[in-house]
Amino acid sequence: MVLRAVQGLRVFFTLLCEVIFGQKARRDKMSQNDSYFLSWRLAVEANNVRPWRTVPLHYSHHLEVYMLGGQYQLDVQLIGEQISVYVSEITPLPGDGMDAWVLDVDDTCISNVNFYKERRFGCDPFDSTGFKAWIKEGACPAIPAVLALFKKLIDRGFKVVLLTGRDEERFGKITIDNLHNQGFIGYERLIMRTSAQKGVSAVSYKSNIRKQLEGEGYRIWGNVGDQWSDLQGDSCGKRTFKLPNPMYCIA
Repeated sequence: MVLRAVQGLRVFFTLLCEVIFGQKARRDKMSQNDSYFLSWRLAVEANNVRPWRTVPLHYSHHLEVYMLGGQYQLDVQLIGEQISVYVSEITPLPGDGMDAWVLDVDDTCISNVNFYKERRFGCDPFDSTGFKAWIKEGACPAIPAVLALFKKLIDRGFKVVLLTGRDEERFGKITIDNLHNQGFIGYERLIMRTSAQKGVSAVSYKSNIRKQLEGEGYRIWGNVGDQWSDLQGDSCGKRTFKLPNPMYCIA
């Protein structure tokens, strides 16, 4: 009887140790995955990982937590605050109406997170047909920190130019309506791709537009976008500000 009891205790403690150490091993593995995801996201935002077409599949949960759990919003808010400080330092303006800011549209002014949420936050390959259908819904919500920045720029007398890679012929009206419905009212110009600009890289397309703006006499004080291709090339402005976006990369 005693021997059986001892054997039973041995089995019990063996199982208990397996549970405890198994849980610890899982926690350690999860911690390592969390840390590696943070390192991957930092490398993406620093433009050290390129080009990349999809998010590594094992990061889908981490992306969901980042995009929807509050950290993404805090990161964008912090950048918005830094831009706001810079804007406050640009005084007084010359008063000739040629002081400009350039803002990207998708995932800068308005958000596509709800679209990417259904595609594992970029782990699935880009769905061009689905994205076009999403744009046509005109349901992209404003990114609050950027909307607040937009209004401050307008109030300070800057001419805000919205520069997007969206196709003008196909998405012109729906984009204008979407922006207006979300509070982006009073901008100087919304510039979209024309048929002649199809196939031109994002860097070349946006560089050429900014050159044209400077050729018209505009002084570009700042340039804001979620992609490095929004901020690279010529005539980038006196300062550039990169918003976080680990869901996709446009080269």
